[in-house]
Amino acid sequence: MDDRLRELLNRGREHYLAREYDRAERCLSELAREQLAYADVYDMLGVIYHQQGRLIDAETAFKEALRINPAYTEAALNLAVTLNDLGKYRDAKEIYERAMAASKNSPRHLDPFAKGKIANMHADVGAAYHAVGLFEDAVREYERALALCPKFVDIRTKLGATFREMGNIVAAVREFERVKTENPRFAGGRLHLGLSYYAQGRRQEAAAEWQQVLEMAPDNKSAQMYLAMVRQSPQPIGALRTRTQDGAIVEDGQLGDGQVTTVDLTPAAVEEMPAAESGPPPGTPRLIPTDTQVTQSYVAQDLAEDLPAAPQATDLPGGGSKPE
Repeated sequence: MDDRLRELLNRGREHYLAREYDRAERCLSELAREQLAYADVYDMLGVIYHQQGRLIDAETAFKEALRINPAYTEAALNLAVTLNDLGKYRDAKEIYERAMAASKNSPRHLDPFAKGKIANMHADVGAAYHAVGLFEDAVREYERALALCPKFVDIRTKLGATFREMGNIVAAVREFERVKTENPRFAGGRLHLGLSYYAQGRRQEAAAEWQQVLEMAPDNKSAQMYLAMVRQSPQPIGALRTRTQDGAIVEDGQLGDGQVTTVDLTPAAVEEMPAAESGPPPGTPRLIPTDTQVTQSYVAQDLAEDLPAAPQATDLPGGGSKPE
């Protein structure tokens, strides 16, 4: 998903949560035209259409949500209510009973939105550990986040930075190179990769990373500073000295796989990155749940004891159901 679509998705969810349905519909409808395969987009559209009295459109939207995620219980319940309002009582009852059976008997599956929400929670815990110097605990939480969402480059960048602070430059480089592969235009990752190359004595490669950042963002102050540092330093390429935990000196960036080292990067400002450049790439959505009652609905006599009152947004909008 590109930055424009991420921004639309983020704004659509925010407007929906604030019950600004006209604004939410404009964002979500554009995402639907792009055929974005997020079940919660169609469920939210369905709820909006139902609230507007556009029952046929609501039925279509809920069915699309279920096509993307057949285990999306909330969308199934919303579809059952909509079918009931359309007078399709037999279909409504069938959908409702099927949804209840699936909810009780099927294993829980997390959709991308729910995974992202939980991944961000792990990342927040990792940041808290990092802030008090518990780097190993921070690494554990960042890795849990990435197990759910391996393409969250901002979290992977934090993991790499933590490895570097622990002195494990090899692991840091591995993570930053993966960030570069996932999103080569993410300036924060390229800056960190250059710093880690520099720590290994790979000064030409470090300079190349920072030059690439300047080509993407000519006003990037960090890249300008780091390039000036390399140009002004008299130290020859490959001569940066690092020290292993047992005190041995390593020359010319010859670090073994997984070898833990410490390195004194000079000037000291090299470790200081502006927060705006080390954070997530522009347009990265902050994932938020929705749980909004929308409208009142009347059900047929044979469903009155079972069906929910109206379409309602899910706690896990991508299709997960509430834990029992």
